[in-house]
Amino acid sequence: PASYAQARIWLDERIRFDSKNSQVAIYNMPFLHRLSSGGTLSISKLRQALQHVLIKHSALRTSLYFDTNKNILMQKIIDHTDNKELFTFIESTFETDEDLNKIMHNERGNPNNFNLLTGVVCRCHVVYYKNISQKGIICEKDALIFNFHHALFDFPSMKMFCQDLDQAYTMGYLENDDNTTLRYLDCMLIYFVYCFYILY
Repeated sequence: PASYAQARIWLDERIRFDSKNSQVAIYNMPFLHRLSSGGTLSISKLRQALQHVLIKHSALRTSLYFDTNKNILMQKIIDHTDNKELFTFIESTFETDEDLNKIMHNERGNPNNFNLLTGVVCRCHVVYYKNISQKGIICEKDALIFNFHHALFDFPSMKMFCQDLDQAYTMGYLENDDNTTLRYLDCMLIYFVYCFYILY
């Protein structure tokens, strides 16, 4: 079954923000990244690295669905053996900071960016400065947006995500070790410990 927090988010989206008629999403979590001066990234290596991270961290390939027979919200880890990309990949362009702000606004507020039923809860949006690269390279003026649905990702998880993405990009693989694998249960424990230290 899904956790209490997942059920609350799922239900909130359906009641307060009817997903069929909603014009805004409140559980999208976009993170904007820029490359360091002179830095470049290969799009194909980035996509492979992102796939490795999602294979390692099952929370990032988990669907939420309502089981009418049991009358309960369930979660299901999506299988990764068919080599299908487990995330949405988007490319677009911008010319001004205002253009980039509009793109970020869409990432933050578009209710169609994710599909909890199919487990597509991670999105990679490459935003090129002026022109889409014909060489498959992201350069320093370009931007990279990673976006997650909050039902399966939280702010403290971003550090681990970035570390694993960096390792997978640099080495071409990622060790699948249970001690460093992020599961939804881990996110909840991190959150409760974080709240405990803030409150006390």
